[in-house]
Amino acid sequence: MARPSNIKSSFIKTPSPFFTFLPVSPFTSLLNKFPYLRIHRPYSSSRPRSYLFVFFLLILLSLLGLSLLRLVSVSQNPSPSFLTLLSPPPSHPPFASPSSKNHEPVVLSRSATMPLPAHPVSGNATAEEAEFWAQPDGEGYRPCLDFTIQYRKASAKISKEKQKFLVVVVLGGLNQQKIQIVDAVVIARILEAALVVPVLAVDQIWKDESEFSEIFDVDHFKRTLQADVRVVSSLPSTHLGSKPTINTQMPDNVSPLWIRTKFLKELNRGGVLILGGMYSKLSKNLPLDLQKLRCKVAFHALRFVSPIQELGDKFARRLWIKGPYIALHLRLEKDVWVRSGCLTGLGPEHDDIIRKIRESQPRLLTDRLNMTNTQRRLAGLCPLNALQVARLIKALGAPRTAQVYRAGGEPFGGAQALHGLVEEFPNVVTKEMLAREGELSPYINRSSAMAALDYIVSLRSDVFLPSSGGNMGSAMQVKGGHPLN
Repeated sequence: MARPSNIKSSFIKTPSPFFTFLPVSPFTSLLNKFPYLRIHRPYSSSRPRSYLFVFFLLILLSLLGLSLLRLVSVSQNPSPSFLTLLSPPPSHPPFASPSSKNHEPVVLSRSATMPLPAHPVSGNATAEEAEFWAQPDGEGYRPCLDFTIQYRKASAKISKEKQKFLVVVVLGGLNQQKIQIVDAVVIARILEAALVVPVLAVDQIWKDESEFSEIFDVDHFKRTLQADVRVVSSLPSTHLGSKPTINTQMPDNVSPLWIRTKFLKELNRGGVLILGGMYSKLSKNLPLDLQKLRCKVAFHALRFVSPIQELGDKFARRLWIKGPYIALHLRLEKDVWVRSGCLTGLGPEHDDIIRKIRESQPRLLTDRLNMTNTQRRLAGLCPLNALQVARLIKALGAPRTAQVYRAGGEPFGGAQALHGLVEEFPNVVTKEMLAREGELSPYINRSSAMAALDYIVSLRSDVFLPSSGGNMGSAMQVKGGHPLN
């Protein structure tokens, strides 16, 4: 997106790195000895000629000193030298915080989690197999996070907000949590409120008690969004005794106007707003700046903590060195069958277990209660089972020897549920199989961390395929993976 001509790049606003080098450069010490050289006045022919000689000598020495500094910087430090920093800014410049001159500019991530380099197709591969492993070209899409001047001007006030605070409680699995966190940041921006680091509720299915800071890098989250919304770790003591406004139900597809009309008056009066039950409630058709903020949160601010990111990268590399691999998000967990209202395909015994759970907890069943299993399947509302996925992959041209990484939880029915897939593609692996002794120990009974590992390995895959529609497939497609659907 083209940047208006009257907006200065945030890179230009940053003091030139040249001045950082002045205190240690030969040029500086010489200026201190000869202060007259810093005075900008016309040259007088009455000065001794020796002054000219000294002047040119100083220039020569300063250039020599800067060259030496550059060589030292390149040889001893992999970070860019000041000459590199003085080059034109990248296509996506840093987002400097308007709230503090002491913060370093936030350089948006080039995405630390991206597909690994594509493997060359083997010479003995068939045309069908070569087509299967072929990588997409991105279809011309590229990141565009250039905010308007109006948005940037408003940021100066919003990023300093200390009177109004938004607290959000997010539910569900990892990908549902991420969607709610993204919308929470946008809602805080709409209300011009500070955002308290989101609270991850304990899901009734997964029983995961992880906190935000155990899954996501809190400091990176705050730093990346410092020019958009003020993010704090907790409510300040001045607001702990205030009476908050609590809302756990919102209609679908709410607009910024609805949010301001509903909450702004009470938020201004009480200072604290607590929101829950906000999954997919915010409109998908927001003003362009807010849509860009969504992207900034989802793909730049929400970064996994280093231990999770590094372990996921290890798993991906262990697969990648053996050749290309398929990441398959196989949703066969018990709760999937309960919520979908579909038959498992494992026989009457397993179907009866799901039916009893569904009857005892009817609220778990998704919409369209009046549809039979056959109607649901014909409408595309049922996840594919392992045998159906195997047939699909085979029909698309995947070789039998292909590595298949199975993402997702433990399937209902155990090995029986996976039989159809393993029979067709024997090289099926999971994170448990890739992990070495003790690597997964910190994440036992932590479903969000396990899902994060699946996300990382899937995103680095050559081909990604979900067995049902959902947030994981959408995230892969938008982020830059290579989905088949």
